[in-house]
Amino acid sequence: MSTASIAPVFSELAVGQDLGSRSITVTRQDLVKYAGASGDFNPIHWNEAFATGVGLPGVIAHGMFTMGAAVQLVTDWAGDPAAVVDFQTRFTKPVLVADTTGSEEPGAVIEVSGAIGALDADAGTARVDLTVVSAGQKVLMKAQAVVRLA
Repeated sequence: MSTASIAPVFSELAVGQDLGSRSITVTRQDLVKYAGASGDFNPIHWNEAFATGVGLPGVIAHGMFTMGAAVQLVTDWAGDPAAVVDFQTRFTKPVLVADTTGSEEPGAVIEVSGAIGALDADAGTARVDLTVVSAGQKVLMKAQAVVRLA
């Protein structure tokens, strides 16, 4: 079953145009799965006692997990992950993931929204500016993806 989306057309874009938003729920199990896929088994991402023992307020999501979750809004909008030719950000706050084992509740929620920040007609690219928030605080700053469009 195909879930292909219609790719955006450069000539139909405008600076400030809203790309929408999404909420990403995160559990400790998600972090363990990500650790297995990425090879990053640092215990700050799954062990509460270790995380607090090194001065963190609790278990935190991997930075690359947060980045990947955020840029998914852009790849879905573009219709092709290969259209994203650059993605940069600065980490500002960790995403704290509470232990909600045995509950239907997520340990954290990451809110992502995007808008067109700039257009480059010569290069055929659009810069998408993302706002990425968890627990009421920006967790990524200057999150920007450059997308090459047809």
